[in-house]
Amino acid sequence: MKISTEIISSFRIVGAEKAVETIAKAGFDAWDFSVSSLCSYDYKARVCSGSLFGNDYLKAARRLKQIGLDNGIHCNQSHAPSPSEWPTVRSSLKRAIECTAEAGGSICIIHPFNNGTPEVNRELYLELLPFAREHGVKIATENMFNWDSKTELASFAACATPESFNAHLDAVNDDYLVACLDIGHAEMSGSGTNSVELIHALGNRLKALHIHDNDKRRDQHKIPFSGAVDFAPIVKALKDVGYDGYFTLEASKFLKDFTADTVLDGAKKLAESARKLVEMYEIC
Repeated sequence: MKISTEIISSFRIVGAEKAVETIAKAGFDAWDFSVSSLCSYDYKARVCSGSLFGNDYLKAARRLKQIGLDNGIHCNQSHAPSPSEWPTVRSSLKRAIECTAEAGGSICIIHPFNNGTPEVNRELYLELLPFAREHGVKIATENMFNWDSKTELASFAACATPESFNAHLDAVNDDYLVACLDIGHAEMSGSGTNSVELIHALGNRLKALHIHDNDKRRDQHKIPFSGAVDFAPIVKALKDVGYDGYFTLEASKFLKDFTADTVLDGAKKLAESARKLVEMYEIC
């Protein structure tokens, strides 16, 4: 089993190119291309802009791929900009797929519309799948959540339950649409399920992971083993279904207090937590 992590958190400290180098030096086998590192967000206007929308957007992907290869690691997957509901974000999704291919990744995680039905999200994925297949990149949909401000708990969103997740995959019924399990989302109280249930329900449709920890209430994106999530049954469930993909971290809040001088130390701690998960998997 191999380990990977997102680059957006280290990118914010040292830039994209140094982020890939740092991840390699920390001991990861691969890097998860946070395509949002090529974007700027105006949340008030609900607009996404940045170099992803320019003429040289593939140049950055090629450069990052080479830096990874020069340092002995590769891109295993990517995360497209989100939320997919924003028109500018939706217009960027094919470019995100192209960037994934250029970087060497084989899976691009694209969020469904949070409040979209399987039929509504089917249209999104069917629009993208021919393009993804042409570029040799599978699309992964992900379990989402909404937030109930009254209960201060997660509430239902697309793919949040086993029934909804499989309904989304069934509605498209294409081997180029697979599942990415976000463990942090699944473990939030109010989500309607948990990681173990989702893993068993998805079976061999599960091809990618976003691994992070939390207090079982909020989406905190903490380093594994620092919160309330019990990873032992989750890893056992992954072994039960024969999961053979990467253990990819999305603990994107962990590095927020690190500096350019200390970010490598933080990245090494992330790699240690991922290796611990792999060790748990191997002895199951």
